[in-house]
Amino acid sequence: MATTIEEMFESHWGLVCGYLTRRTADPSLAEELAQETFYRATRAFLGWRGGQPSAWLLAIARNVLIDETRKGRRLVPLEDSLAGETGLEEESVQVRAALAQLPATPRRLLELSYLEGFSLAEIAVMSGTSVGAIKTALWRARAAFRARFAEVSDEPPTVRE
Repeated sequence: MATTIEEMFESHWGLVCGYLTRRTADPSLAEELAQETFYRATRAFLGWRGGQPSAWLLAIARNVLIDETRKGRRLVPLEDSLAGETGLEEESVQVRAALAQLPATPRRLLELSYLEGFSLAEIAVMSGTSVGAIKTALWRARAAFRARFAEVSDEPPTVRE
C-alpha cells in the first residue's frame, strides 16, 4: 500500500489517466484533469483515512470531471441521432424507478458501470475484489435490473453486455 503521495502518483497515474481518457475522449484534456486530480489529492492527503488509494483517487478524478462538466465543456461527443430521439425522458424515469427498487449493492454496481463509466477493472480496484467477481456481480445486477424494469415498463431495456 502506498504510504506517500509520491508512491500513489507513481503507482496510480496510469489508472487515473486511463479513466479520464475514456471519459473525455481527449488524451491531453485527460492528462490535465489527472494533474488536477493529484493536486487535489496532495492537498487532501493529510485528511485521508487510509483504505484503497485507487478508490480514493478515482473518486477525486470523478469529482474533477464533474467540476469540468459544470464549466460547460462537453466531455464525450454525442452522436447526432441521440438528439432527436423521443421518449427518452419517460424511459429515464422508468430506469431510475427500476434502479431504486434494487438492493444497494447491485444498484451501486450498475451506477458505477453504466452511469459513471468506470471499467470493470476500476470497479474491482475500488471494491477490493477481482475482475471476475465484478463480472459475475454485474451480470446478476443486470438480471435483477431487467426483472425490475419489466415490472415498471412494457418494454425490455436496452442494456449493453
